[in-house]
Amino acid sequence: MADIFKRNSFKALIIIVFLSAVYSPGFCEEPKGELGTLLTMEDAINLAFKNNKDILIQESEIKAAKASILGAQSEFLPKADINAGYTHRDAVMSLPSTIAGNQPKDVGVFVGYNEENRLGVSVKQSIFDGGKDIASLKQAKLNLTAQEESLRAKKLAVRFEVKRLYYGLLLAYETEKITKELADQAQSHYEEVEKRYKENASSRFDLLQSETQVLKVTPQLVRAKKARKLIEAELKKVIGIKMEGRIASQDKLEYSAIQINEEEFLKQAYLKRPELIMKSLGVDISKQGIEAAKAGSRPQIEAVFNYEGKSSDMGEMFDSRHDNWNAGIQVRIPIFDGFAAKAKVDEAKARYAQATFEKEDITEQIALEIRRARLDLTEAESIITSHIKRIDNVKEALKIAEIRYGNRVGTNLDVLDAQVSLSQVEKDLSEAIYDYNVATAYLEKSIGEGL
Repeated sequence: MADIFKRNSFKALIIIVFLSAVYSPGFCEEPKGELGTLLTMEDAINLAFKNNKDILIQESEIKAAKASILGAQSEFLPKADINAGYTHRDAVMSLPSTIAGNQPKDVGVFVGYNEENRLGVSVKQSIFDGGKDIASLKQAKLNLTAQEESLRAKKLAVRFEVKRLYYGLLLAYETEKITKELADQAQSHYEEVEKRYKENASSRFDLLQSETQVLKVTPQLVRAKKARKLIEAELKKVIGIKMEGRIASQDKLEYSAIQINEEEFLKQAYLKRPELIMKSLGVDISKQGIEAAKAGSRPQIEAVFNYEGKSSDMGEMFDSRHDNWNAGIQVRIPIFDGFAAKAKVDEAKARYAQATFEKEDITEQIALEIRRARLDLTEAESIITSHIKRIDNVKEALKIAEIRYGNRVGTNLDVLDAQVSLSQVEKDLSEAIYDYNVATAYLEKSIGEGL
């Protein structure tokens, strides 16, 4: 009998030492640095907005879209060029020094010089280009709005992902806490059974059961710690902070019920959802694309002014004897271009039809997402209500089982089962609260709220 006591005491010592190591702050401790960095939900979201590469890329797209507007506006402004040149000629035609009785004019202006210097300015102004410039400007402005909505869509997606991981981290902490409490209960009960066993008040079977329960729960605690570290690493990656150190939060895993009104959710989504706004803008952009394509078959009108001076002497380039100018209006009317303009119009119309179908598709997708969020919220709330009612009963059942076992009325198995049942209900409740919070965040994203 003494050997049995020694053997069991040795096993108990090993278990206690192992559990002490697991619970100690140094167990699998993260590297020093940002150890214990406190982050609220909003802190994490703001960090993600600041560091997320997709958001940074989209902000650059907005800058490019603004530059495109300036480029489109430039088509309404005149274009001016300065041109210069030098030409050496072997022979030049000789003409009379007077023209039609006017003041003498250097004939070299008209036929050139052996050593000719040329400097001038040319100005062109588009008067009508078939409406292409107007359509292009409208497209550029619509594209800027679409890019801004795309940025909002990316921010909403990042915000949802941060919330999902943040709630996941809170769930991991809660699961670790619940598992630790179960391990503490199992260890405490094992010590009680061992004490009773030494007093011949408990059987060896109860002792082995209790010891097995401790050994069974210990790996669960290790897995819970691992799960917490993994979700923490994912959150760090999304918000763009270093992997060293540890994220800490003062928030608790809790939820606030919202009123569910699917019809109202849909109305808000049709007004706020950036993807739907982008598709609507895509329809308008495609419509302007048709107008731009039609410009290829319409008349083109352009005003032109040229001023130029020629001389063999740079110092006399722009006196009245050497300068020359001309101005006029050019009209180009397309007659036949091999059906190129028609092909562009047909392509633009096809793009317009495609954009219309895409808008209809995203409208249906949004309705599906909101329906899914509503069902997830209803399910999670039902589970939460059920577990809240159960948890008090399970706690009371554990107390009764412990009292009954202490009074030698109940069995050791009743206590172990009650401990496991309480731990499981607490975990199920935590998971249901997590599911509810994630469903709420998903609903916000589906509607387009939060920014």
